[in-house]
Amino acid sequence: MKALLVSPFIPDTFWSFKHILKFIRKKAAHIPLGLITVGAMLPREWDIRLVDMNVETLTDDMIKWSDMVFMSAMVVQKQSVMEIVNRSRNLGKKIVAGGPLFTSAAEDYSDIDHLVLNEAEITFPLFLSDLATGNLKHIYSSGVKPDITRTPLPRWDLINMNYYASMSIQYSRGCPFDCEFCDIVNLNGRRPRVKSNEQMIAELEILYKFGWRGRLFIVDDNFIGNRVKVKSFLRVLIPWQQARDYPFSLYTEASVNLAQDEELMQLMTSGGFDSVFLGLETPEEECLAECGKHQNLSINLLEAVKTIQRNGMEVMGGFIIGFDNDPPNIFERQIKFIQNSGVVKAMIGLLNAIPGTRLYQRLQEEGRLLQDCTGDNCDGSLNFVPRMDAQTLRDGYQAVLNNLYSPKQYYDRVLEFLKDYKPVRRRRVDRLEITAFFRSILYLGILDKGKSKIYYWKLLITAFLFHRESFGEAVSSAIFGYHFRKLLSKGN
Repeated sequence: MKALLVSPFIPDTFWSFKHILKFIRKKAAHIPLGLITVGAMLPREWDIRLVDMNVETLTDDMIKWSDMVFMSAMVVQKQSVMEIVNRSRNLGKKIVAGGPLFTSAAEDYSDIDHLVLNEAEITFPLFLSDLATGNLKHIYSSGVKPDITRTPLPRWDLINMNYYASMSIQYSRGCPFDCEFCDIVNLNGRRPRVKSNEQMIAELEILYKFGWRGRLFIVDDNFIGNRVKVKSFLRVLIPWQQARDYPFSLYTEASVNLAQDEELMQLMTSGGFDSVFLGLETPEEECLAECGKHQNLSINLLEAVKTIQRNGMEVMGGFIIGFDNDPPNIFERQIKFIQNSGVVKAMIGLLNAIPGTRLYQRLQEEGRLLQDCTGDNCDGSLNFVPRMDAQTLRDGYQAVLNNLYSPKQYYDRVLEFLKDYKPVRRRRVDRLEITAFFRSILYLGILDKGKSKIYYWKLLITAFLFHRESFGEAVSSAIFGYHFRKLLSKGN
C-alpha cells in the first residue's frame, strides 16, 4: 500500500507566523504532529510519504503515486482541504480524513470516502482492520478516550526538520475547565490524560538524537491540567535538560491558575520553559462568568501575568471581544489591560462559535447563528448575531488592533514586559538567533518605513543598557511585531 499523508495549507493568521519566517530562513512555524503520529500507526510494510503544503507544493504526481490519500485538518485549513479533496477525486484516489475539522462537522464532509473521527488511537485501528478485510465503512467514531501512554512515538523521519522553526510534542490531552467557546472538552474531555515520564523522555531523546536544538512546543490543551502528574514529569525533565546543557527551550499553553502555584512555575522554568500562552480573554468579570471562565474570576489577572513574568516566563495571551456582556467601553478596557500587562504577543479575536462547543449550541437554540466560522478568530469575521451592534463591534475591534499593534504602543508594551521579566538562565544563542538579529537590523532598523525604525532602535538600546539579560527577548519581540503589523495591514 502506498499512503500519501497530506497536511493542508494554513492561511496567514496570528498563529502561522509566516512573516517571521524570513528572519530565520524557515518555511513553517510548526510541524504536522498529528500526521506523523498517525504515520506511526500505519503498517511498517507500507510505503509512506508525507507532504506538508506549508513547506512544499502538493503535485499531481504525488497524488497519482499513492493508493490512498490521508489528511488531518483543523477548521482554519478547510479551504485547502477542499482543494485536496477535489484534486484527489479527479485523479481517482480514495481519501481518508481525520482531525478536529471533521470530528466537529462530519456532516459537512459526506463526500469524503472515509472519515476517521475522534482520537486516532481508538478509531484508526478499526479503519485499518476493515481495510485489511475489504469491508470499509464511511465513518469511524468513538466516544472512548484512549490511554495516551500507548500512543506510538511520532515518525520524525517523515519530515525535514530543517524546514521548521519549532518542533512539537504532546504531554497531555483534555482540560479540567469547560469554557463555553472552547471545543477542547468536546474533543478531548475534561479529565486530563497524560503520558508517562518514561514516554516523554523517550520522545525528547529521539529529537535530541535527530539533532534538533531550539524551540519545542508542548502542544497540550492545558499543560497544568493535572498538576500532580506534571510536577512529577518536570522533576524528571530538569536533570535531563541539565545533563545536555538545555538543548530545548520550551513553551506551552496553560490556565491562569499557574500563577497561584510558585513551585510549579519554578519547576517549569528549571525545566527550560521560557513562555506560556494563557487564555486571559477579558478584564470584564461579567463576560468571564458568561463564558464559564471561572478560573479567571478567582485571581487578579494583571497580577497573575506579572507574577509569571517575574518567575521567568513570558506570557502570551488570548483575548476575546464580542461577549454578550461586553460593555460599551470594552475596547478601551482591553487596550489598557493589555498595555499595562506587558503581554507583547496578544492574540485579540472576535468571538466565534465553533461547532461542538456549548456556545455554538446556545446560539443555535437562540437562532443567532449566521454561518460557519472560518477558524481564524483574528480575521474580523462574525458567525453569529452579537448583542452589541455588529458594525460597532467590528469597528471597535479594528480600533483595538490598530492601537495595540501601532509601532509606539507595541514597542512600549515590549518595554513594559522587559521591566518585569526575570529570565532564569542565560539565553542560548545559536546561529538561527544570530541570523534573526542581523536580519532584524536590515528589515526593522533600516528598511522599515515611518517611525517604526525609531522605536526599534530605541528598544534595542534600552534593552542593551538596562535589560541585557533579556536582550534576546527584545529582538524576538521586535520581529513578532513585524508579523502582527503585516497581518494588520492585510486586514485594513
